[in-house]
Amino acid sequence: MELLSQIISAVNGFVWGPWMLLFLVGTGVFLSVRLGFLQFPQLGYALKLAFGKSNFTRGGGHDGAEGDVSHFAALMTALAATIGTGNIVGVSTAVILGGPGAVFWMWVTAIFGMATKYGEAVLAVKFRVTDARGNMAGGPMYYIERGMKQKWLAVLFAFFGVMASFGIGNMSQSNAVAGNIQNAFGVDSWITGLILAVLTAIVILGGVKSIARASSFIVPFMALFYVVIGLFVIVANISLLPGALATIVTSAFSMKAGLAGLVGATIRYGVARGVFSNEAGLGSAPIAAAAARTDHPCRQALVSMTGTFLDTIVVCSVNGIILVMAGLYNGDAEAASLTSRSFDLFLPNVGVLVVTVSLVFFAYSTILGWSYYGERCLHYLAGHRLSVAYKVVFSVFILVGAMVKLDLAWDISDTFNGAMAIPNLIGLVALSGVIVSQTKEFKGIRASERRSA
Repeated sequence: MELLSQIISAVNGFVWGPWMLLFLVGTGVFLSVRLGFLQFPQLGYALKLAFGKSNFTRGGGHDGAEGDVSHFAALMTALAATIGTGNIVGVSTAVILGGPGAVFWMWVTAIFGMATKYGEAVLAVKFRVTDARGNMAGGPMYYIERGMKQKWLAVLFAFFGVMASFGIGNMSQSNAVAGNIQNAFGVDSWITGLILAVLTAIVILGGVKSIARASSFIVPFMALFYVVIGLFVIVANISLLPGALATIVTSAFSMKAGLAGLVGATIRYGVARGVFSNEAGLGSAPIAAAAARTDHPCRQALVSMTGTFLDTIVVCSVNGIILVMAGLYNGDAEAASLTSRSFDLFLPNVGVLVVTVSLVFFAYSTILGWSYYGERCLHYLAGHRLSVAYKVVFSVFILVGAMVKLDLAWDISDTFNGAMAIPNLIGLVALSGVIVSQTKEFKGIRASERRSA
């Protein structure tokens, strides 16, 4: 096990080297420029699309829309996968290893990541297909194959996606939950893992609509619960906020991050954990976006874009600011317990319970979302025949993840995250012209809608 840990750690260091961080953020910058930084003026409309009443009416979409689930359900499925332990343990890891300035670089990653997420969803809906069972199938493997005509690269993405589902979407999630529950309540890790495995199997065997229904209930509840309590802590200790924000910004450009900028721990862990949290550029979220009921790729793309905003700019920011306000990251803090200790500092005897409950819901929803991503990638590679077997094995690995070493679980997650991002980012850059042309077309549709309103 020690040898495996060393090998994975070495590979992880290569995959997440400076070139990868440049590729991730650079793709977001490139798309932002080509799209005229649409993430800023279009955010209001995007949020209206995501949470508007049309999502909850019969049909759940615009006239002529095709797809399996509503905008809202597709967003919740994607958010189920993105709002997970990365928002709690991942942010803590970034602050411990990279300092408070890592939070700033998470923000930067998210701002440009919104354009990346938008581009991914445009291509996912544009190049999606209807599978043998009548369900929508899409994502990087389809737009790389059908748009770029590079089957081998699509297969590579799908393989990495299947493997990543056992890391970012499985073992790292159950590991973090088991560790926190054991610390808080003394429950053995295998018991927590077994319960998570059974609850997951019950939902995922029902397919995408079952996952979407569960996500549409769990995600809004868990996000609001965590953010409201987090905002209460910040407001109740508002005198600490200016100092915390100043520390985040100044630390982002400190000697630790500045002179060694592109290889510095502050930027590296800020970007890496930001991507781990919001998944912009990984190619995972467009798999969910492809199932959305929409009349135009850009309409769902705008909805998908809000996922990065809600995940990092809202949820991760609340967590990161509280960590810096508490100031416990300079001691002997461990990522798994830093957030609990920080919340408990401001909410004695309650904070640890808040974080533990939130982590359970965050992790469970992420496991559900990533089970769908992995199953869709496997379906691309082998069709439906391995679908049930995958779901069973996926559920078993939840138990395994609860009992392995935390560092190994995170390294496995980071390694396959980076691996699946490479073909996806190549696809985004190569097909950026399609993204731009679809956006111009949609602007004409929107102008017509406003005139007729």
